[in-house]
Amino acid sequence: MRLRYNEAMQPERDFLVLTGPTGSGKTGLALDLAERLGAEIVSMDSMALYRGMDIGTAKPTPAQRQRVRHHLIDVLDPWEPASVAWWLEQAQRCLKEIRGRGKQALFVGGTPLYLKALLRGLFAGPEADAAVRLRLEAEARAYGQASLHRRLAEVDPKSAARIHANDLRRVIRALEVFELTGRPISALQQQWEADSGQQAVGTGEGPPSTVLWLNPPRTELYARINQRVDEMFATGLVDEVRRLRTLPRPLAREPAQALGYKETLAFLDEQGCLADVIDLVKTRTRQFAKRQVTWFRHIPECRPATSELTWTLWQPKMMA
Repeated sequence: MRLRYNEAMQPERDFLVLTGPTGSGKTGLALDLAERLGAEIVSMDSMALYRGMDIGTAKPTPAQRQRVRHHLIDVLDPWEPASVAWWLEQAQRCLKEIRGRGKQALFVGGTPLYLKALLRGLFAGPEADAAVRLRLEAEARAYGQASLHRRLAEVDPKSAARIHANDLRRVIRALEVFELTGRPISALQQQWEADSGQQAVGTGEGPPSTVLWLNPPRTELYARINQRVDEMFATGLVDEVRRLRTLPRPLAREPAQALGYKETLAFLDEQGCLADVIDLVKTRTRQFAKRQVTWFRHIPECRPATSELTWTLWQPKMMA
């Protein structure tokens, strides 16, 4: 089985990207930059897609969206699933429309898989097999998620080291690929990256200045995350989640597992201590931010930057 770089899904690289871990200050900086660049913002946040999920996603406010035109925010109901392939299709469409208006496209968000798909295209793995997935999901319910992760560690140690045991969707996908192909998904992805000729864009002098990720000091980042989580609960996250539970259809897997929402849903079911829930969300958000940083550091196209450096690097692109 030869894997091929999915060129049809990859937009041309005449856009700017501002990414970074959650809480790094992307939203505010992006608004100021977009106004000077004459740009429209395309959201690269997997949870900002969903209507009614506003507080826990920290999506741009209506007032902020009036300042700069935004795309791929509030485009799905919370019971609708979203895949990386679907998002990339929508991003390509937005990019074409923005170009047609003579505007610059600025991608903003911190979902690493969206970023990697935007820069590299999509891994052309085998199609999903419903029977295999249902069987693996049943095994996870019967024997626990850890049992599937241990099996993955036996057949694909690289993927097991990269995928958390609680990330059941990705564990099942990795086991599914192994069953369907007889090869670890990590080996197939490595071949895909070799076939797609992954290189940092430019002249070999280092990562380009078109893909920047904000990299604040760890203590500053964690303090910002803790403050953001406190503000989310203070401004009504519990009520927001309670409203989501009254929708005519149950939440899709992706929004139901989102940081802050998963823990609050459990709190509403179990009626535990809210202070403990807040502390748990802070911990898991800090852990997620740490994983995001690891992702960005291993994507060659990404260049770490501060807010000040971003202004300097993009100054030539700004409108007079």
